[in-house]
Amino acid sequence: MYYSDELIAEVRSRVDIVSVLSRFLSLQKKGANYVCCCPFHNEKTPSFSVNQTRQIYKCFGCGVGGNVITFLQKYENMTFSEAMEYLAPLAGVTLPERDNSEEAKMRTNKKLRLYEANKHAANFFFRVLWDEKYGGPGMEYLKKRGLTDETIKHFSLGYAPTNARGVIDYCRKQGVTDQEMIDAGIAAFSEKNGLYCKFWNRVIFPIQDDRGKVLGFGGRVMGDGEPKYLNSQETDIFNKRRNLYGFNFAKASRKDRFILCEGYMDVISLHQAGFTEAVASLGTAFTSEQARILQRYSPNVYLSYDSDGAGTKAAMRAIEILRQYKVTGRIINMKPYKDPDEFIKGLGAEEFEKRMENAEDSLLFQVHTTEKNFNTEDYAEKTKFHHEIAQFLAQMEDPLERDNYLEAVSKEYGINKEHLKEAVGKAALALADKREWEEARTTGPKKAGKADYMMQNEQLLLTFLLEEPTLYAQIRQYISEEDFSTELYRDVAKTVFESLREGKTPDPAAIISHYEDPDDQSNVCAVFTTQIEDLSGKEEKERAIADILYKIKKNSYEMHAKTRGSSMEDINKDLQEKQELEKLKKIVIRL
Repeated sequence: MYYSDELIAEVRSRVDIVSVLSRFLSLQKKGANYVCCCPFHNEKTPSFSVNQTRQIYKCFGCGVGGNVITFLQKYENMTFSEAMEYLAPLAGVTLPERDNSEEAKMRTNKKLRLYEANKHAANFFFRVLWDEKYGGPGMEYLKKRGLTDETIKHFSLGYAPTNARGVIDYCRKQGVTDQEMIDAGIAAFSEKNGLYCKFWNRVIFPIQDDRGKVLGFGGRVMGDGEPKYLNSQETDIFNKRRNLYGFNFAKASRKDRFILCEGYMDVISLHQAGFTEAVASLGTAFTSEQARILQRYSPNVYLSYDSDGAGTKAAMRAIEILRQYKVTGRIINMKPYKDPDEFIKGLGAEEFEKRMENAEDSLLFQVHTTEKNFNTEDYAEKTKFHHEIAQFLAQMEDPLERDNYLEAVSKEYGINKEHLKEAVGKAALALADKREWEEARTTGPKKAGKADYMMQNEQLLLTFLLEEPTLYAQIRQYISEEDFSTELYRDVAKTVFESLREGKTPDPAAIISHYEDPDDQSNVCAVFTTQIEDLSGKEEKERAIADILYKIKKNSYEMHAKTRGSSMEDINKDLQEKQELEKLKKIVIRL
């Protein structure tokens, strides 16, 4: 869908970036900005900053940045049109109706075409499952697993027959191209077999996003084939780290909790038993992106991982991730069964609810699980175990919460409370030092090359102009966009200077919208989020601006001098620029 620049600007300007991002992130006010841990990389010290005045965000850890539209595109995996459709009601703006002509369909975004391909494939698999001639193996398997017709239909389960070309022929009839099937992960190509379905002879679990759109598929092989479960490859619309199976139903459960499982059948069995808040990760370990999704809806997560060693390790990892996002994790005891599916079949929903009521606190689960790694009859081993306890307690930021757990653990294991408290204090200091070192490694000062140094000066000048627009009248005769060192910065400077010449204040969020490439968006955002160190007074600030202006102009002169020849015209041009550079040494800036 095409939207005019004016309409895009109207939608963007009518929504507040802090209000929108707060729907997804736990922003906290810090000085003039709002901060939180970055949603695009793992960190424990917040480096993600949202500037409400400029309506932009920037992570000073991983470098990502942009405006409210680019955030929705990156965080929610929305297309540009979907981001506009999400924001328009918030802005009180009515968007033009979509053009449903054949020509418009041909212009549809690639992502929308992949959604369409998956929708048709899911429809084919579903229809085959209910076909007595072809779907028997799949239906027999699901019935043996105890699923009702209603549940099978609710989750749109399907079956990919042994004929590996059936879905391909069907999708072609629906207008899906061979390349779109390959891009969506439905099909693959080989010289021996040509185009074939990747999921043949498997029960199909469609994977949907929170709006019910099919992102990809999971397939459980019939018989003893390998791999037992096959998931769609990652595509332009499917990211395993950022989606959860069953979440589209679980978020509507109206329960202030989630049950986190490991597999498709665990989720389906729990939903059928009435636990419609169950979700599962998608063939990978639980991720920080998935934790953020759950945290947006509820601070309470119950882990119902497999009761074997692998499940215990997975639970230990998930607890750490959930804690980073201030989500309370509790562990459901599945024994004597391996997983929720077996438990529900063996003991039923009522007993599962009781297990949830008696679920173990996540920190105590970590302590009890870790204890198994030590021989506490040996004094040296026992001491090591107590230090491990101190490490767990040190990760708790809330001092009251930490003290409560400290008291509980010291009583359970007969540890002197003051000695344990001292050990926790030392562990907390060591942890703080480690975090500080990690942050410095990521965002700290670097020995930058000349190019980085000059770009920083250019960023500072443009940032000063945003804060002091009247400054431009004093420097416009000395500098132009051609003095900037990169094509991107020259383009940004040109836009800023044009706005200032027209008496307008530059709009960073609007400037970011000029660029489609995410790296360009982040780099442009860096221009407008450069940190200006606190200067002691007006005179010091004026000297700093004059110094930055001189350095940019000097670098510009040196760049241009390298490309000049020995003609009289070139010599005169060189002399003229040298004289202008000398004038800049004496320029006086007044704020």
